[in-house]
Amino acid sequence: MAEGMPGAAVKRTRVRAYLRELVDSGAPGDAIPSERALSEQLGVSRPTLRAAADELVATGRLVREHGRGMFVAPAKITQELAPAIGEPGFSLPKASGSWASRVLEFTTLPAGAGIGRKLRLSPAADIFYIARLRLVDGEPMAIEHLHVPAELTPGLSPADMESGDFYQLLGTAHGIKVHEAVQAIEPTVVSEQEAKLLGVPVISPALRFERLTTDRTGRPVEYVHSVYRGDRYRMVSRISLAAPGPEDGPAPADGPQHHPGIPPGDLTARASGRSVTRGDIQPLL
Repeated sequence: MAEGMPGAAVKRTRVRAYLRELVDSGAPGDAIPSERALSEQLGVSRPTLRAAADELVATGRLVREHGRGMFVAPAKITQELAPAIGEPGFSLPKASGSWASRVLEFTTLPAGAGIGRKLRLSPAADIFYIARLRLVDGEPMAIEHLHVPAELTPGLSPADMESGDFYQLLGTAHGIKVHEAVQAIEPTVVSEQEAKLLGVPVISPALRFERLTTDRTGRPVEYVHSVYRGDRYRMVSRISLAAPGPEDGPAPADGPQHHPGIPPGDLTARASGRSVTRGDIQPLL
C-alpha cells in the first residue's frame, strides 16, 4: 500500500503514539531503539517508522544524531503565564533552569520612526540597542533585541546586560519601576544567522515574542523582540473555569472571552472565571 493511503496514515499514528510512550517513559538522553528494530517490532516499513520519528524530531521530542541513532530530547524550559503567588501586582513566575546572558551587540543609535513610535520618542532621540543571547544551563535558548531610551538609563553598559535582573537594575540604578508589559507571541522559524547562534538547523520552529514595557506612569521604558527555540521552550497558561465571585469585579463589557485551546461558546460570560491570559485572533499586518 502506498505511504499516502489511509492505511499508512493509521500506521504512522500508531507508531507515533508508541514513540511518544518511549519518550515519556524515558529520561533526557536515553537511547531509542534503532529504526530497523522498531520497524520489525511494530510490523511497519522503515519509511513509515522514519516519517513518524521525523515528526517527533521536528517538535523537539526526539533528537537524531548521525551515526549514533535517536535519543530522548532534553526537557523543555517551561514559563508559566500566571501571577506569582504572594507577589504584589502582576509578576510572572521565573522560568525553569539557570539563565545567563551574553551580549552580542551594544550600541547607541537614533530611535528611527518605527521604534520611536513604540517608545513615544522623536526619531532622532538616542536609544540603546542591545542584542543578547540568552542561555539556560549553558545552552543557547533565545536571541533578544532590546531598545531602551538612552535618556532614561544613562551609563548603561554591556556588563549590566550580562549580570542580574534588568528590571531590578532599572529600579535600583535608574529609579524606574516597571509596572506593565504587553506581549505578543507568534510562531516563526529561525533564519540562517539565528540558527548558528542557537545551534539548531535553519528554518527550525521558533516562538517570536514582542514586548512593550511601561512604568507606573504609562511611559514606555523598553521595547523588545525575541526569538526563542521552539524545540526547547514552551508557555503554560492557567485558566479559571469557575464562576467569577464578587471579588473578581464585573464581567468584561465585550462579552464572552476566547481562551486559546477552548472553542468559543464552551465558556459563557456567566460561567467563566478570570483567566491569566486572553487570546485574540488578529490579522498579521
